[in-house]
Amino acid sequence: MAVKSFQGQRADSEVEKSKILVKHHMAEKLITFKPEQSVLDVMELLIKNKISGGPVVDDHGELVGIISEGDCLKQISQSQYYNLPMTDIKVKDYMIKEVKTIDAYLTVFEAADQFLNTHIRRFPVMKQGKLIGQISQRDVLDAVLKMKNQKW
Repeated sequence: MAVKSFQGQRADSEVEKSKILVKHHMAEKLITFKPEQSVLDVMELLIKNKISGGPVVDDHGELVGIISEGDCLKQISQSQYYNLPMTDIKVKDYMIKEVKTIDAYLTVFEAADQFLNTHIRRFPVMKQGKLIGQISQRDVLDAVLKMKNQKW
């Protein structure tokens, strides 16, 4: 009787190991938002592009925050409660300013741990202090499904 390993084969080479890095599974063509942009505009772009949030960058392309559907919902709730118009509300008033980021050279498995430990749905991906992409929980799931028959 042959013994089957439930661990599967491990990656032997650096080439195979590099396939599991965040930088290979992140979104690079990002929809970004500006601090002075209206939250209504953000809502329209989230719906139009079927995304749940995105990075907020200043005029120099530097990451200054992140905004999500949840942040927009907070604005809707407050506008309704206080009977205020939504047209004057800016991203800078509702974005998360203390953004947790992830390094491009982490593995998708390390990224999965970060998602589990922080309960965040998306991380801006940084390389040498610059925003180069974004990875979501869905991107990690997709990466693992694509690799399921490969060596890890």
